[in-house]
Amino acid sequence: MIDLHTHSLASDGTDTPGELINKAHASGITVLGLMDHDTVAGWDEATMYLRPGMSLVLGSEISCQTLDGTSVHMLGMLFDRDNSALSEVLATTRDNRLTRMNRIIARLNEAGYEISIEDVLAQLAPGATLGRPHLADALIAKKLVASRDEAFAELLHNNSKYYISHYSPTPEDAIKLIKQAGGVAVIAHPLASLRGRTINIESFKSMVEAGLDGIEISHRDQSEDERELLREVVARYGIIATGSSDYHGNGKLNELAEFTTKPEDFEALETRADARRVVRK
Repeated sequence: MIDLHTHSLASDGTDTPGELINKAHASGITVLGLMDHDTVAGWDEATMYLRPGMSLVLGSEISCQTLDGTSVHMLGMLFDRDNSALSEVLATTRDNRLTRMNRIIARLNEAGYEISIEDVLAQLAPGATLGRPHLADALIAKKLVASRDEAFAELLHNNSKYYISHYSPTPEDAIKLIKQAGGVAVIAHPLASLRGRTINIESFKSMVEAGLDGIEISHRDQSEDERELLREVVARYGIIATGSSDYHGNGKLNELAEFTTKPEDFEALETRADARRVVRK
């Protein structure tokens, strides 16, 4: 089984990279993608724990924003981690997450929610990428909500009055950076309407022109109608369809390998990188 989109404690997952590898192995996954948000911090540990017979696709889920303010997540896979241009953008995005978090907290405080940045940072693993799930965990610890799901449903979703975007490249710029770093670009859950605003179908044209390699179609947050629209986009532009769990450990209901990528589609993706970077044991 091939699951190309998972998260660890290096961003907003709840498993260490090593624990994630062990769980993936126990689940029968043969190819695992580690896509922590805006970071490569979990790569080394995941590689160290890789089990015989498993392959590891290293990458990052890069936060993007369209010119009209729609949030987009771009999976950069199999890129050169030493590429300076991409590394700088990831670092800038991470740094701006702290400013954004303080502004969200200020809005929550104004509404009567007693929460502080210190409460949020207490939920953050060393070196992890700060995100809204850590704010959700802080709200749980303060007994202001019961779960991450409740926190996002009531307070932290993209259409919430408390939501604030942060610095991020456009999807097209992110794709170009990934390609310049020798990697593969796959847009994650682009029509997941339950998450908030989604991109216009016609906007795929500019992303394909920038070098988009594939679309994550099979994902629990996209309806069958949404998946069918995306299959039409894949067919129109001759790009690659993927399916993934978007597993976050205990932070979300998503289960490892609940959606997977076909072997032939993964092979087609791998050939689009400029070097063989899949880690194998």
